[in-house]
Amino acid sequence: MNCIIIDDEPLAREELHSMLEEISGPTVVGSFSNALTAEKFLSGNDVNLVFLDIQMPKMTGLQFIEKMPKSSLVIFTTAYPQYALESYELDAIDYLLKPFDNERLRKRVEKAQHYSNLLSANKENSLEKSTSEFMIIRSEKKFYKVNFTDIKYIEGLKDYVLIHTTSQKIIASMNLKTIHQKIPLQNFIRVSKSYVINSEHIISFDSYSINFDDREVPIGEIYKENFIKIFTNGLL
Repeated sequence: MNCIIIDDEPLAREELHSMLEEISGPTVVGSFSNALTAEKFLSGNDVNLVFLDIQMPKMTGLQFIEKMPKSSLVIFTTAYPQYALESYELDAIDYLLKPFDNERLRKRVEKAQHYSNLLSANKENSLEKSTSEFMIIRSEKKFYKVNFTDIKYIEGLKDYVLIHTTSQKIIASMNLKTIHQKIPLQNFIRVSKSYVINSEHIISFDSYSINFDDREVPIGEIYKENFIKIFTNGLL
């Protein structure tokens, strides 16, 4: 998996490069002090994963991610926790708060590798059928019946959605808005630009995030009022 590092701090770039060399899988093919230089590199090279700082001169990481190729996954690396929610809203697959250790980095790299494998292996997937109780997803020349009650949450990922069920993850070729319109609206709630959740699988929540058994899902600012209102009114 080819990756690049974009950070305006030389020591941060060197440290991350050294840590990645100790993890099997990623190959660092570029290291850049600013997003403009990295943009030129990405235009002529295949990069699977980008480690992207947020606060940088000339162009911030939040601005740069909008210009990146859709084929590249992003993990933000920053010392500022207040950007965590916004980073997920911009389709970053994860967020590393500096300073981080080798184990936290390894877990993020494994997640990126898993997502990259899913995307590359599922070019011809699609939603084939939807009823009131289930939908049929075509993936890797197979058809999967996905019961709505088994879906925990649906994650928007580039031009795909990743459906997280109680037993597996399945990719479908569509955006989050489209699939939300095809599933029962009673239990499924849009909570951010990147997530639709099934309220039946929520373990706990607060004003900022929702906890499932395997993931903490952030709540987007513009979706927060509606989500809290649904629960406080006892509609579910």
